[in-house]
Amino acid sequence: MSTKPVVVYGASGYTGRLVCEYLREHNLPFIAAGRSKDRLANAMERNVPGIETADYEIAEVEHSAEGLTKLLSGARVLINTVGPFAQFGHEAVQACLSAGCHYTDTTGEQDWLITWVQTYGAQFAEAGLLLAPGIAQMYTTGEIAAQIALEQLPGLHTLDIEVFWKGAPTLASTATILVNAALAKANYLEENQYVEWPADAGLYNVVVPGQHELGLALPWGGTSHPVWFKHDPRVQNVKVLGGIINRPLMQAVPGLVAAILEGVQGLELEQKLAVLHEQAGGVTPQMPPRENPRINISVDSVHASGPLGRVHTVLYGNCNYKQTGLLNAYAAAQLVEGGNRRVGFASACQAFGAKELLGVLKSFGLVQDPVVTVN
Repeated sequence: MSTKPVVVYGASGYTGRLVCEYLREHNLPFIAAGRSKDRLANAMERNVPGIETADYEIAEVEHSAEGLTKLLSGARVLINTVGPFAQFGHEAVQACLSAGCHYTDTTGEQDWLITWVQTYGAQFAEAGLLLAPGIAQMYTTGEIAAQIALEQLPGLHTLDIEVFWKGAPTLASTATILVNAALAKANYLEENQYVEWPADAGLYNVVVPGQHELGLALPWGGTSHPVWFKHDPRVQNVKVLGGIINRPLMQAVPGLVAAILEGVQGLELEQKLAVLHEQAGGVTPQMPPRENPRINISVDSVHASGPLGRVHTVLYGNCNYKQTGLLNAYAAAQLVEGGNRRVGFASACQAFGAKELLGVLKSFGLVQDPVVTVN
């Protein structure tokens, strides 16, 4: 049973540690939970600055709906960083429903988001609980930029979104990318219907605001944006491309993914997952270093258009994993105080407000004022 209002599941991982760091800065008591008590203690003591001033406990928990339900009893919010979520997310969501707990996570797995809409959203709404997956820089910061663009002119109905960042993916992110590529389709939104991205399209050349060199991008599993905006009456079309600001690394991605996918052809699901996780460990054998704001920059660019209007919004920022940690900690703080605007299935912007989320990111020095051009 939890004696704190917030539980961070997967707290010893790269993103989980950053969530704990920002919960400390919000002065919010939390439980750092995961499969290994020793690993959790080591991660808190060595990797969370100022942890000695935090009000927290450590809890070892088995990955099951029953074990997580017992842990969440008495808590208000679960922040889940244990992915891939299509593989591990059901137990955590079910536990939140059983324990009466709000749920946030960092997923970008589009097929899992679509499943949640159909399976869990109504149950959370009926219970008065928020189900807000996909709170992360790669999705929420771009959604903030999109919401800003849509507010500038009436009649905008098409979103062309681009998400770029400079850095190295974590092991969990790499595993999610490979599992998505092997087991799920990537969709964009066209006339409010999901349309599958061409599987053999390869890399896309795109213009990255703020630099002369063209960037290389991929659909990244479709991302969460088409799912969020499918339920926004203003929007009918959404396409999202993303990439790392490292051209040689991006050039290597399609070949790497193709070789890994060829190696799992014909295997049963459990065998595929085991191989994909093993391959992810080979691609990302160790934790990336702590982000450096001089190096680890982010660019979220949105072109919003309609028949007679155009708006371009750009959010320049830094430290995408820190943005993710902060956004989840802020969401938890709002949920503990009853500050959420929605229950059931909702995005971070729908639940907490785009301007409010932008303000939090700015106040911690993680993004600049948006650059908005109206035509």
